[in-house]
Formats: sequence, structure tokens, C-alpha cells
Amino acid sequence: MNRLNPLKIGELAAKYPIIQGGMGVGISLSSLAGAVAKAGGVGIISTAQIGFKDPEFLKAPLEANLRAIKTEFDKARKIAPTGIVGFNIMVATRNYALYVKEAVKAGADIIISGAGLPITLPELVEGAKTKIAPIVSTAKSAMVICKMWDRKYHRIPDLLVIEGPLAGGHLGFSREQLAEYGADTDDVIATYRQDAYDEEIRGIMKVVKQYEDKYQTHIPVAIAGGIYTHEDVMHALELGADGVQVGTRFVTTEECDAPMAYKQAYIDAKQEDIIITKSPVGMPGRAIKNAFLDRVAGQKAKIEHCYQCLEHCDPKNIPYCITKALSNAAEGKLEDALLFCGSNASRADRIETVDAVMADLVGAV
Repeated sequence: MNRLNPLKIGELAAKYPIIQGGMGVGISLSSLAGAVAKAGGVGIISTAQIGFKDPEFLKAPLEANLRAIKTEFDKARKIAPTGIVGFNIMVATRNYALYVKEAVKAGADIIISGAGLPITLPELVEGAKTKIAPIVSTAKSAMVICKMWDRKYHRIPDLLVIEGPLAGGHLGFSREQLAEYGADTDDVIATYRQDAYDEEIRGIMKVVKQYEDKYQTHIPVAIAGGIYTHEDVMHALELGADGVQVGTRFVTTEECDAPMAYKQAYIDAKQEDIIITKSPVGMPGRAIKNAFLDRVAGQKAKIEHCYQCLEHCDPKNIPYCITKALSNAAEGKLEDALLFCGSNASRADRIETVDAVMADLVGAV
């Protein structure tokens, strides 16, 4: 058995260097995040349309979401009274600042933030114990964040998450960048150039080192995207990371908040079913090919309601409503659903427990 070091984020310490990735809408809520935190990892709740089950959601989505932040956090905390529990909040979220402030008020240990550059995040958590972690995919974005936070707020990230091209959902890469890494094909496992992205990770590490030296402190780094096995974890640590962030592997657990139909779609998926699709938000996203994606590729779906989810979204010019497609997935209505997934989703062949997945990732089995 490999003895992995705990993941230390300031005064916080997770027994295992495993962060569970935030997955919205409704895939990583209190049940999954609480179970991961209880098992010694870092449990992350996604705030993306977190209140979609609230009876008032259709009428007042923002208010329903803000209420659900506290409700879900409290439920996760009950599962893991001493564990590390936080939120993933997308920068692209409309009213981003309100979500961050509500998460801080709820008692979040950490906020992980991507889908845009979280330039203003430090001022939104000022005076709170909540740790902050930007998600970056390139050395350039790491430099922009660190330079901006240093200059404007005289601080650095408490944790940096590096999310690579094998991740699920929205990706921080253009289609052309994905092609450079061999990550834009259906058979990404065969074509992916790990060495090329490892080089980018080393570049990001150099940026981190520059700010560690300036502030005379360690900035922990977690690598995300395509982490599925203990070997993947060890490879990330060999690159100099302190931990990893894992999403897809936790979807097919008993504790995951997704419905069984969603989990079964992962178990049934073959490698060629996992594709890159253009999301209504304009970014490439990785998902399971299904009848819904085939349908919207040929014709614009009827948008009956705007859920005010994204800062920059014009219902007149998008192929379908992403909130509706993702909430359908979270409700098991797969024929009208967008099924986001990571590059390794086809490797899922059974339902496991969070404890079993954690043991496998850390090499305890």
C-alpha cells in the first residue's frame, strides 16, 4: 500500500489528497460531497442550478438556488461533521458574487471556481475563513490569475486546480487546443498525448513556484481531468502536484446524487459514445452521445423558459437550454438530457461505494 500525504490547504487537512469534482446540475450535492468528506477527501457541492428541485425554482431560480446552498451544505456537514466540504461556483454564473457570498455565509471550507477567470473572488471572501481555488488549464491563465490577485489583493490562491483536456463537462480549451493534445476525438484514450499536456502542467508549476517564492509559502496544486485509477493519482503526484480532483469516477457510486438512470448511462457507454459537443455557452463540452444530442445537432430546440443561469446567454441564439437539458439528466429524463461525462466514463462497469473508490484511488486495496 502506498502511503499518500494528506492534502493541506492552509490550516485545513484532508486525510487523502483526493478532491471530488463539482458536477452540476444536481450530480454532486450533499450526499456525494458529504460521503467524500467523511471518507477523508474534499467533498464539493456544485452550485450550478443547485435549487432545481425547489417548488419555486421556475418562478424565482436565483432565490431557490441561494436557499439550496445552505440546505445542501448543512446536509453534507451532517454527514461529515469534521470533513472538508466546499462548493464549485462557475464564474459564468449570473449573479456570481451572490453565490460566493452565500457559500461563505453557509460555512464553506473552500470555493473552487472556473468556467472563466475568478478575478474578483478574493474580495468576495474577504474576512472569511473560506479558502479559494481557481481552476486553470494553461500557464497563461495561471499567470493572469496569480498576477491579478497579487497586484489587486496582495494574495495568492489557497489551492490551484489544473484541469486538463480529459475532463468532463465544459472544458477550458478551444476545439483547436483539444486537437493539439489529441483530445478531440471519440477515441481519446488512444490518441491523447499525455506528454504534451504534462509539459503544460510543468509550465503552470513554474508560475506557481514564482508566487510561492514571492510569498514565501507553499501553494498546493491539484491535477484534474482523466484521473480514474491509483496510477493516474501517482502520475499527478510525480508531476509535483499535492493532490488530484476526480469527478467521473464518483458518478457511479451509491452516494452520488444523480439518479440511477444517469449512472446506468455511464455503465452502458462505450468509448466511442463519449464525444466533444459544442455547448450553448459556446465552449466545447464532453458528453455521452445520445438521441438528444443527435436531435439538437439537426434543429434548434424550443426554449420555453429562461432560467437566468448564465451571465452571457441569449435564448434567441442558442440551440437548446442548457439548464433544461442538465436538469432533465438529473431527473433521469435521459431522452431529453445532456449527459456530461469525463473521458473515462466508459470504464465504469458497476455501482461502487465512495469508500471503495477512495480506497482504490489511494492504493489501499
